[in-house]
Amino acid sequence: MPKRYTLDPAEGLRRAEELVAAAPNRYRITVQVANRAKLRRYEEADDYDDHFLKPIMRAIVEMSDELTQPEILSD
Repeated sequence: MPKRYTLDPAEGLRRAEELVAAAPNRYRITVQVANRAKLRRYEEADDYDDHFLKPIMRAIVEMSDELTQPEILSD
């Protein structure tokens, strides 16, 4: 059985607050997270390590990582 990736609720909340704080428009960031979560939900994720994470939390984690680690966008 594969190991289930868990995210501490406090960590998820912190990441979501980072996104909202960095965004000029709260509505727009909410829609962006929802759209990314929708894409990830229907995407094949065979090689994705934390596919047990819910799509909305995975989208928040990805987007907050893009904010804090801009070098991952340069690939």
